[in-house]
Amino acid sequence: MKKGKLKIVFLFSIMIFVIMFFTLLVISAAVFLLIHLGLVRNSGPKPLLISFALMSLTVGTILSNMGIQKMIRPILEINDAVQRVAKGDFTVKISEGSIMAEVDDMTHNFNLMIQELAGMETLRSDFISNVSHEFKTPLSAIEGYATLLQDRALTPPKRDFYVSKILYNTRRLSTLTGNILLLSRLENQEINNRQELFSLDEQLRQIILLFENRWTDKKLDMDIELESVDYYGNPDLLSHVWQNLIDNAVKFTDVGGRICVRLTQERDAVRVIVSDDGIGMSEEVMAHVFDRFYQGDPSHSTQGNGLGLALARRIVLLHHGSIEAESPAENAHVRKAVGKSSVGEAVERAAGEAASAKAEKGRGTAFVVTLPVEEPTPARS
Repeated sequence: MKKGKLKIVFLFSIMIFVIMFFTLLVISAAVFLLIHLGLVRNSGPKPLLISFALMSLTVGTILSNMGIQKMIRPILEINDAVQRVAKGDFTVKISEGSIMAEVDDMTHNFNLMIQELAGMETLRSDFISNVSHEFKTPLSAIEGYATLLQDRALTPPKRDFYVSKILYNTRRLSTLTGNILLLSRLENQEINNRQELFSLDEQLRQIILLFENRWTDKKLDMDIELESVDYYGNPDLLSHVWQNLIDNAVKFTDVGGRICVRLTQERDAVRVIVSDDGIGMSEEVMAHVFDRFYQGDPSHSTQGNGLGLALARRIVLLHHGSIEAESPAENAHVRKAVGKSSVGEAVERAAGEAASAKAEKGRGTAFVVTLPVEEPTPARS
């Protein structure tokens, strides 16, 4: 409640008291004046008091009604605004500055609420538009290849090719649906954040091996340095983070390129760095890299749905950590940080990795994930 404002109950009480007092005072003065002038005959104190009371009550009621209507006008404006919002109008704005503290706070909070609702409505509309687009692309591909399969004159190689494309787009739909559901559950806090002590370095090794066929096909040099670290967190959720980062590194690194994966244990944090010497990211891409459905390179839009990094960000924040992307530009570094803790030396180390990668090939990108620990976790012997 803002200082200098009056409480509504106190204000109403003062207003009614003042109105009644001045009404009684004015009417009393008027009656005594009429009696003094001989225009009204004095019938005794009792009728006079009754006349005073009736006249004061009538005039006081009229004046109180006029005053109360003026005072509750902001409340009526809020009621009208609420009805407009209920009909979907988020452009409503109520003027602030009422003398009543409660009403002034109410109008201020209402305007803030409308701003948030308008932002949420925009996000919802964008989300629906993006989801519709992401579903439409693989569905159109499935329909097209299914139509081609109806040709009985197809050769077995072509038939197998069309079937493989249908399976590929079906998996894309399945992945997209799963990511949307997981992101929705994370943002609505409907997921059970089951935490346990697990081997973080072993989890990273398993995920790197999961992509072995892809990085061997592209003849990528995998530079891996993992300290032995036990971490207390949600292994299932964190697995999504590492899969996405390594998947992106493999996806956007050219044949014969290099990917570095680092895991370090410090006193108050665990840091995972995934860097590559791939195509890198522009300043514009860096500004939106963690946005949902954002795909910086349209030429790679068929390789993902733009939800992976948004999911990774949400999972890292759920663990009270931070995730940062760094991509060397021609003469400078462009950064996009998300989370609450600074990555400190880890960022510089990531920049060094990316700079080394840049010297060899491409611009390079480094992702640094910092996960805080409540107390130092001893390394396994």
